[in-house]
Parts: sequence; C-alpha cells; structure tokens
Amino acid sequence: MDPESYSSMRQVREGVDEIDRRLVALLAERFAHMRAAARIKPERGHVRDEARKAQVIANAAVEAERLGIPADVIADLWERLVEASIAYEMVEFDRIKGDSRE
Repeated sequence: MDPESYSSMRQVREGVDEIDRRLVALLAERFAHMRAAARIKPERGHVRDEARKAQVIANAAVEAERLGIPADVIADLWERLVEASIAYEMVEFDRIKGDSRE
C-alpha cells in the first residue's frame, strides 16, 4: 500500500478498507488491555484516572503533530476513545469482580 502510487479511487478505497481492518484489530488489542486493567485494579473507583486520561490524549496529540496530521482532530478522537475505554473497563470490572457500586 503506497498511496503516492495510486491512480484510481478503487485503490484508495481498498487501502482505506485495509487500514480500517488493521485499526479495528489494534483497538481489539487496546480493549484487551482494558480487560487486564479491570482485572488488576483493586477498586472500581480506580478505573477513572483523569491524570492518566489527560496524559494519553496529550501523547496522541504529540504523536499526531510529529507525523504531520491534525493534532486537534486526534485529540478529539482520543477523548472519545479513552471515554469508551473507561466505560468498557467499568463493565469489565463489574463482570470480573461483581458490581460494587452499592
């Protein structure tokens, strides 16, 4: 896949579809890490860590800038990704350790 060599929209679309498949596979790996975090964290209240959330989003924005893509767009995507990850981890924590919100 070399977008600079593409000469048709079909090639572009096939390339994007392949990247999307790879991104989903990477997200599956990321969510597996969230399951591990849910298993390891001793308390449900530890799932949300605002300092870590800010660090993860900032790291993604810095990497985006380094790669020459819009850092603000990546930061927005990562905000949503991290929030979805936290929600997933909460569900997994409850599944693994029992719902301890009471």
